[in-house]
Amino acid sequence: MTSKFSAITLAALCLSSSLIAQDYKSGIEWQEPPIVTPGETNAQPPADATVLFDGTDMSAWTGGEWKVDDGVVYSGKGMVISKEKFGDIQLHIEWSAPSKVKGDGQGRGNSGVYLMGKYEIQILDSYDNLTYFDGQAASIYKQTPPLANAMRKPGEWNTYEIFWTAPRFAVNGDVESPAYVTVVHNGVLVQNHFELMGPSSFVEAPHYKVHDPTGPISLQDHGNPVRFRNIWVREIKPAVGQRTSAPYVMKDGKQVSVEAMQQEKETQKFQKAVENAVQQALKEADAEAEADAAKKESPVPEEEPAAKEQ
Repeated sequence: MTSKFSAITLAALCLSSSLIAQDYKSGIEWQEPPIVTPGETNAQPPADATVLFDGTDMSAWTGGEWKVDDGVVYSGKGMVISKEKFGDIQLHIEWSAPSKVKGDGQGRGNSGVYLMGKYEIQILDSYDNLTYFDGQAASIYKQTPPLANAMRKPGEWNTYEIFWTAPRFAVNGDVESPAYVTVVHNGVLVQNHFELMGPSSFVEAPHYKVHDPTGPISLQDHGNPVRFRNIWVREIKPAVGQRTSAPYVMKDGKQVSVEAMQQEKETQKFQKAVENAVQQALKEADAEAEADAAKKESPVPEEEPAAKEQ
């Protein structure tokens, strides 16, 4: 037991030593990520957020006739559109359908969040309310249903955490990369980096047309009363770094290219395969030799004399 434990310990130490001696380097010098002070709760905006509605007024919006009362804004006549435009964003928005259930299907607590003023994430009272699945709450309207129905009861507050990647267009109008969206509804992942086929439409198939790299956030008036609160946005900016060299590995104090390390790994893999094949061949040869020796040592039974014919 002691020798076995020692062997395992030695192997672990050797592995640890080899890992310490080998250190991958990306070849990129990264800037320090900015410090962002989060809100006291997940509903409150972080320090770098743009607040679109904090319960006081709709000064960050234009269009529509929506009433603010007791820290909440009620959907009214016409769509409201943010004055500021955005590209890639994290959007936090809370909404509630009326406590008194009225209507069914698409006629119950219907509204929508439009990203860049074009791409709709559906708002609908989908609690015990059947409708077409790519039109229920948290669907990408007419493109995909949510992965789950995470609705709270009518009158209770729902939260959308939306992570949006805007589409990119080439100079000639081709789509370099489509739009993507991830949505968390009441803490439940309901859209997982979904690739949009184009802007939302009720009457035609989604398809891309060139538009500006930024656009407003819009909230839909669908004729149903819906309440909103705590609306804020964070612009998503990529990490900043500068490549100073190709990727490499520091091994035993020396800089080795990733290609050389890969070749060394393949060589070791080949050598191990050859070693295993040799060991297997030796085992088979030993087994065959043992079988031959066993045959020689065991006495061969004498044949009985054939019976004479009568």
